[in-house]
Parts: sequence; structure tokens; C-alpha cells
Amino acid sequence: MKRTMKTITAAALTVIMAAGIAGCAEKITQDPGKAGFKPSLDTNAAYTMKVVGHYSNFETLEEEFNRFTEYYPNAVLTYTALDNYSKSGSGILSTALAGSEAPDIFFTYPWIYDWPDGGKIAEASEDLSDPALGIDLSCIRDNLLVRDDDGRILSVPIYTTTYGMLVNENIFEKEGLTVPQTYSELVSVCRELKDKGYAYPIMGYNKGTDLLDPLFDPYFCAQIRADRKALSDLNEMREGAGEYMRSALELAADFMSYGFIDAEECSKLENNYEAVILRFFEGDVPMMFATGNTVSGTQKRESMSEAFTANPFSYSFFPVPSTEEGGYFLNSVSLSFSVNRNSNNLEISNEFMRFLICSDELNSMANGKRMVPPCKDMSLNSVYAPFMDIDAGRTINQSELGLLDTTSSQVSKACWLVCSGVMTVDEAIENFGSLSTE
Repeated sequence: MKRTMKTITAAALTVIMAAGIAGCAEKITQDPGKAGFKPSLDTNAAYTMKVVGHYSNFETLEEEFNRFTEYYPNAVLTYTALDNYSKSGSGILSTALAGSEAPDIFFTYPWIYDWPDGGKIAEASEDLSDPALGIDLSCIRDNLLVRDDDGRILSVPIYTTTYGMLVNENIFEKEGLTVPQTYSELVSVCRELKDKGYAYPIMGYNKGTDLLDPLFDPYFCAQIRADRKALSDLNEMREGAGEYMRSALELAADFMSYGFIDAEECSKLENNYEAVILRFFEGDVPMMFATGNTVSGTQKRESMSEAFTANPFSYSFFPVPSTEEGGYFLNSVSLSFSVNRNSNNLEISNEFMRFLICSDELNSMANGKRMVPPCKDMSLNSVYAPFMDIDAGRTINQSELGLLDTTSSQVSKACWLVCSGVMTVDEAIENFGSLSTE
């Protein structure tokens, strides 16, 4: 198992918070005396904590821990990035938890307990809802907190994400266009941009099944969110269940028919993170389909792009308008923290979680990373400002839907097969449940 390690020590910290509901970020200095956190352990004692996850670096964790050391100046934290920390690497985390240098806090995801080693991971996870720990989970949106069959909360969301499109606002200003708010406007604007010489009015991810997700997925989820029979039929892959995809597949087919998005050009992108960002920063792409996970890397990569450095432009992340009423805010958990209940540093690990799980710290951490916070009292980074205007009725929490991974894979594959012209809408519907997801 290859590991990279970074030791985080105490340092002065300026955190980035979004100021007010408009989501405009500004730097403010945190006063620990005003934060409401009261230490429960010996503040003069020496403590260590080990955190593992898949990020190659974790600067916002460093910032939060530096804040924590204002209370516990002799605390030291090490962060270790584990290779292949994903669904395909299900044994890596359970192996780390069983090792002699087991982590105290570790990354988790909504699907992690469905891994082959998910039971071992659950067994090693602290119940963070235990009143004795004093962790106030009331600041988290209720629908993001998941309890197991025994009523325990084994992980707490730190970041959430959503679908949308990065928009080069300078292009829209230069061409005298308005960012589309409805589906017909999206089609009209793409047509105008094409006529004005923009070869790619809109681009998307390079992976086939991800290409149109920011348009397709929120719309599809909106069609089934209030239909429990649809959810049951889809998850059981009953005969005829593919019919629930029809309107979403027709939407995807319609959009692809205009030729505004070039799948071949998108396939040249080396990956769906840095390569997507740097391609957008070339400055000739008006709109780029993406997720919040991609948006999180934009600020750091502005200086990495020679094109952006030479000709910087304003950009924001907008909902993709899939209907005549607008787009949707499809929110899902991107990253959660769990605590190793067998940790040798359990008290200080739970104390750090008690410090971290509050609106101020979670908002600060999410804004620093350009992610969506999981808080009820949510403050968004300025790049997400357009999402503040979405009506509550058009906000969907993906965790409430209950779609199984196998079902989601079939739906995504159906979308891609239609988008790529391999199948018609009718054929994708008819073959739902038996589509190859390889």
C-alpha cells in the first residue's frame, strides 16, 4: 500500500467564509473565544491524531486543525493519502483500520458500507450520535444524516456536491448574451454561440456515462423523487421499469441532436478533474458541464493555466436549465468523516469532531474547498451564487431517493447509449436492467 504523509502543525490561520446569503466570500479572522466551543480535555496535554483519505493533500483540514490548536496547542495531526481509495479498493480502508498504525479519523461515503468489507468498516466506526460524545449534529441537514439498522450514525458529512455548468461570464458579456435560465434558452444560446464561431458552446466530461449527467441526472431524479412505486420498480429492475426513464432520455436525445456538445472532443480530456478545469480555462468554452467536485479545484488551478493567467475571466457555477421552469439543485454527500472506535486517540479524535461539527467550521471548510457545506445554515462560496436563487421545491437531496448503485449504473448507461446513438430511447428502455455497465 503506497502512502503519502503530511504532518499538520499549529500555525496562524485566516479562514475564508462566505459573507451573507449572497455567498460572497471574504477573509475574516476567527476569534476562538466567540466560537462557542469549550474544551473538555486537558488543553496542556500532548495529543496526536491520524487521518486517512484519498485527497493527495488536504489544505482545508490543515486550516481547521490549526484553528483547533488554538485550544489544544500541543496537538499534532498527520494526514495520509491512501492510493485507490475508491469502490474498487474496498479492502484498503479495512486493512488500514486493522493495521498497527490504524487511523483515528477516516474518509467515508454513502456507499462505503455496501463495499465487500463494509461490515468491517461499520464495526470499526464510532457512533457519532452517542450523547456522551457531545457532538451537536443538529447543524447538519437531517436528510444527510444516515442511521444504520441499529440507529447509529457512523459518519458525518463534511462536504456535499451538486451538478451544474461552469460559465465563462466574460464571453456572455462580450457577445451580449444572458446565461440561460430555461431549457429553450439553453438551446437558443448554444445556437447563437455556434453562429458566432464558438466551435464548442458547451463541453462535458470525457467518460461516456458522465458526459450529460449534469443535465440528465437532476432532471431524472426530479421525475421519480415523489414516486415510491417508481423507485421500487427501478431498484428491483422489474419488467417495464425502464419506462420511468423516458422523459429524461428524450431530454438527453433532444439536446444531443443539436450538435452543441462534441463527445469526441470531450473524450480527448485526460481526466474529469484537472484536465476539465484547464480546458475551461483556455477561455474559448462558454459553458462546461461539471460537478461541485470539479469546481472545488478551480481556484488553485487558475495559476496553473497559462491561458487563464494571461487572460483571466470571471466565471460562476450555474444550475443546468433542464425545464422551462429552470434547473434543479441536486445535492449529494461528497465526503464524510468517521472515527475509529478502536483508536488509541479516541478522546481527542471525538473532541476534534465536536469542534468541527458546527455551522461556522463546516461552512468555513466547505468555502475554502469550494464545496457545498452540509449545514442547515448554509453559506455558499461566491462561485455558487446562482444556486442561491433556486426555489426550495427544486432542491433534491439524492440521499432521500434511495436509488441503488446498480440501478444508477443502468440509468447512466442508458443515457450514454442514447447520447452516443448506439440505442434509441425505446431500445434503452426495453433493455433496462440488462445493459452492460463495463
